Amino acid sequence: MSVYLHDIPLSQAQERLKQALIDAQLWGFLGVEEIPLDEHALGRVTAEPVWAKISSPHYHASAMDGFAVRARQTDGALATTPLTLRYGEQARYIDTGDPLPEWADAVIPIEDVEPVDEAGEAVAAASEQRHPYAIRIRAAVTPWSHVRSMGEDMVATQLVLPAGHTLRPADLGAIAGCGHSTVSVTRKPKVAIIPTGTELVTVGESVRSGDIIEYNSIVMAAQTNLWGGQATRYPITPDVFEDIKGRVLEAAQDHDLILLNAGSSAGSEDFSARVVESLGDLLVHGVAVRPGHPVILGMIERPSSSASRPPSSVPIIGVPGYPVSAALTGEIFVEPLLAKWLGRRPVEPIEIDATLTRKMASPAGDDDYVRVAVGKVGERTLAAPLSRGSGVITSLVRADGIVVVPRGSQGMPAGEQIKVRLYRSPKEIERTIFAVGSHDIVLDVMAQFLATSDRRLASANVGSLGGLVALRREEAHLAGAHLLDPESGEYNLAYIRQYLPGMPVRVMALVGREQGLIVPRGNPKAVESLGDLTNPGVSFVNRQRGAGTRILLDYHLDQMKVNVEQIQGYNHEEFTHLAVAAAVASGRADCGLGIAAAAQALDLDFIPLFKERYDLIIPNEYLEGDLLSPLIEVLSNPSFRELVASLPGYDLSPMGEIIAEGEFADHKGSP
Repeated sequence: MSVYLHDIPLSQAQERLKQALIDAQLWGFLGVEEIPLDEHALGRVTAEPVWAKISSPHYHASAMDGFAVRARQTDGALATTPLTLRYGEQARYIDTGDPLPEWADAVIPIEDVEPVDEAGEAVAAASEQRHPYAIRIRAAVTPWSHVRSMGEDMVATQLVLPAGHTLRPADLGAIAGCGHSTVSVTRKPKVAIIPTGTELVTVGESVRSGDIIEYNSIVMAAQTNLWGGQATRYPITPDVFEDIKGRVLEAAQDHDLILLNAGSSAGSEDFSARVVESLGDLLVHGVAVRPGHPVILGMIERPSSSASRPPSSVPIIGVPGYPVSAALTGEIFVEPLLAKWLGRRPVEPIEIDATLTRKMASPAGDDDYVRVAVGKVGERTLAAPLSRGSGVITSLVRADGIVVVPRGSQGMPAGEQIKVRLYRSPKEIERTIFAVGSHDIVLDVMAQFLATSDRRLASANVGSLGGLVALRREEAHLAGAHLLDPESGEYNLAYIRQYLPGMPVRVMALVGREQGLIVPRGNPKAVESLGDLTNPGVSFVNRQRGAGTRILLDYHLDQMKVNVEQIQGYNHEEFTHLAVAAAVASGRADCGLGIAAAAQALDLDFIPLFKERYDLIIPNEYLEGDLLSPLIEVLSNPSFRELVASLPGYDLSPMGEIIAEGEFADHKGSP
């Protein structure tokens, strides 16, 4: 049966791996270790139940500084008719934690007694207060008052912790308190991580065109260690079959699991599947999940010359090279396997219900793992799909959770109620400000400052019009916009009347900024104006429909009577100013319209053309709560303003100015 790049359902792939591990007697603990009971035991998993060797406390102990007494001898003591107890015979001073005398069954706190001398007079000296002639009491006590009875915490032979328990700080204290100095834990699985690829360079090396910084092994090692394993990162192995095979054999000698990164597809230099076949059994090559379908699952034989272990099978997972695919492969296959070997339950992320903000298409034959940003707007929890690219590691950085679209479905419509597996706590979600609309680098700077105020700014770059639509659908707390009205020359107000009629909002200026042409250093194509976009050999990169920059461009092209069909690349769209700059920097385009800060960020030249105002549109209902208060305060923060002022092309004079406020009627005229 051929398994080469033949996608099978996830459940079937998991079952094949499970059965192979059962056959190899690897479906359980890998081993048990007895380790000292210290801080290094934190996070380990108990291999056996922990039973109390002794009771805790193992004697009756005083819970207070005071006097040990017989409770029955205090009967009748009242505020008006105090009783006197002779020290030594009827009362004895003890400190907190001291053993209770065998004859005593209660403790009276020192502040509730009156130490007296033979004459019945109160004593003043501290030493005499603790060893007086007698004590006078004005209230009776019940048996075992202020006493920690033997076994109050734990009783000898009592179950303290079950097997399969991940040790927390308090657990270490409980184990020590019941008489143990060591604890039996499951052995940490040793995981070898082997990055492959001739194009890879290590972190810190200078990169040239075609080089790829190898960081998948860092991510996978961190995942492994977080989940309780012990990761070993091997050096980069070039795309040479014999070299990869040799490295895998080396790792198999003393590791429990091998993660072979990249080379899992079907290209001419993708050797992972052949390596697995040459060393053992190729169980699976291709799983119906997105991203990550070229996953390889196999079992190889441990070299018989291995001194540390007897010959046995070693599972190997061929991990796709794209960063998102690699990370999700860890979550789907590696974490459950480590959990089984460690004897704990697999990680169970918190799941919440959310409403999908826009339509989401998925391949019908795959389980689709979609990264989403999550926020609570009003009473609704919303999930906005993020970039779908397998190479977009930042989509995992920005992701608040994962939505799994099951195979057999071709996606989900906007407004669908979905389950989100959270990467963050629900409290973090409630502190998230959802900003949808036009992209601006100032929002990224603002996010940095809001983080110090216990707020998180989640931005979705869908263009200015997309931001207004999100506000209308109650899917955002605010929108960034810079929509020029060709008739009035004003920004945003006419569009608010059209898209948000009757919605009370505040229009607050964020910055004035310059828009212009972003070009390579030296401007090799001599592009100086929009009229030059039609020059032969000049390629352009545009913003998406609905973006304020696109509307600005179309307005001026229309004024100039320029036919957009004459502009090479007019239909090449990007969603942010930085993406436009990246297209120019990489040579995919000769120029694009954007902001000066984006040009500076990628060391490009900038030709200023237009000045505009970028506003924040905020519904009044969100201004009334405290969620957005830190955002408003940031606008007057001197450090924030200074940092924005250091960026090129910005005018801070309008920052924080209220441009308009109230309900906007759906017609021309003043709001």
